[in-house]
Amino acid sequence: MTDHVPGRETVRQAIELATRAPSVHNTQPWRWQVDDHATIRLFADRTRQVPVTDPDGRDLVLSCGAALHHLRVALAALGWTGVVRRLPDPTDASLLAVVGARRRVPGRDDLGLADAIRRRQTDRRRYSWWPMPPEYLQVLADAAAGEGGHACVVTDPAARFHLAGAIAQAAVVQESNPDYAVEMAIWSGRRPGSDDGVLAASVPLVNDAATTPRQRAFSHGTLAQPTRKRYGELASMLVVATPGDDRLAHLRAGEATSAVLLHAARLGIATCPMSQPLEIADTRRTVQREVLGGEAVPQLLIRLGWAPPDAAPIPRSPRRDLDDVLSVS
Repeated sequence: MTDHVPGRETVRQAIELATRAPSVHNTQPWRWQVDDHATIRLFADRTRQVPVTDPDGRDLVLSCGAALHHLRVALAALGWTGVVRRLPDPTDASLLAVVGARRRVPGRDDLGLADAIRRRQTDRRRYSWWPMPPEYLQVLADAAAGEGGHACVVTDPAARFHLAGAIAQAAVVQESNPDYAVEMAIWSGRRPGSDDGVLAASVPLVNDAATTPRQRAFSHGTLAQPTRKRYGELASMLVVATPGDDRLAHLRAGEATSAVLLHAARLGIATCPMSQPLEIADTRRTVQREVLGGEAVPQLLIRLGWAPPDAAPIPRSPRRDLDDVLSVS
C-alpha cells in the first residue's frame, strides 16, 4: 500500500466484505476485477440471473448495487474513500461501476457500518409486537436518501391493505408457473456446505410460515418460528423507491437498500428484503399507484421489526469463494 492507492490485501478485504451483500435468491450475481492501480471494476454476472423470477435483470442489478455500497462501506472503514463511476461504458452493459480510492481517516460511523456488514442477516420469521421508534425509521429514510433513493414507511391503513394484496397476488401468479417452481427448487432448500442459494435452515417451516404480510415460499424450510403468541402478526414495511426506472436507478436502489439494511443492523432491527410483488408488472404498478401515490418507482420492499429474544440464531448465508468472483490483472 502507498499513500495513493490501497494495497492488494486491503482491496481483497474490501471485496470480501462486499460479497456479503444480499442478492436475489442469494445468487451473488457479481464479478470483480482489480488492476495494478487498485482500480476495482464491478460486473454483472448474467450467468447467475434467475430468468423466471427476474426476466429483465432488475433484481440482478439491484443486488450488484447492494454489493457496490458494501464495497464503499468496507473501503471507508479501511481508510479509503471509494470514488465511483457508475455505468461508465455504454458499450459494455455488464460493467456497472469503476471504483478508485483516495485516502481518508475512518470515523466511528465508518467502523460501525462495516461491522454491520458482518452482523446483517435476512430474518424471515415473525417479529415481535414491540413498536418501531419513529426516530429509527427516520434514520433508515435518511440512509436511503443519502444514496439517491427514497424510503417510504407504509403506515396508512389503506396503503398497507393494497400492499398486502399486491404481495399475495404476486405470489399466486408466480406459484402458478411450473418454471418458477423449478427455479425456486434449484435455488432454495440448500444444505450446509453450499456456496450460494437459500439455506433450508434460514427459511421458516412451510406449515409455520405465518408472517404478515405473506412472504415468498422457499422450499424445504426447517427454521422454527417463535412460539409465543405476541410475536409477529404485523411488521413495519418500507418501500425503497427511485425517481426513475432505468439501469442506473436499479443500481442506486441497490445502494440505497444496502444503506437501509446496514443502518438497521446497527440499530438491532431485524430485516427481510422482499422483491416478489415488484417482479410482476401488475402488482408493481399497484404498489406504485396505491402506496407511493404514482410518483416514485418502487424497487424493493423491506420488512422490518424486532426479533423475539427467544428466537434461535439464524445460520450465516453461504458465500462463494472470493477467488471465484475476483480476478486480478
